[in-house]
Amino acid sequence: QVQLVESGGGLVQAGGSLKLSCSVSGSILTLLRVAWYRQAPGKPREPIGGISREGATNYKDAVKGRFTISRESANNTVNLQMNSLKPEDTGAYYCKADGRTMSRDPFTSWGQGTQVTVSS
Repeated sequence: QVQLVESGGGLVQAGGSLKLSCSVSGSILTLLRVAWYRQAPGKPREPIGGISREGATNYKDAVKGRFTISRESANNTVNLQMNSLKPEDTGAYYCKADGRTMSRDPFTSWGQGTQVTVSS
């Protein structure tokens, strides 16, 4: 069983910053990749970026240069630092983890989401 808990969402003015965290816990042998997704009101959930076990990151074009994903390997926490926020960044943010459990079974788990609202 693998659990993900997001935190750090809230209300911020345009141009401001927020830092989201995703804490991954459970029977984890290997955490291969953690990705962040966003779901704006009335729209499908979309990937915005992720980080691999080796630390390689990738980002959706719309957030490049503004968002940074980092990983605290010691405690399986992945952070999403969001700067220069825009109203179009508003939405529910979810993290997703892929890896293997202690029994070497592959897993994919999602967090419950955290709301980010950017006011203009």
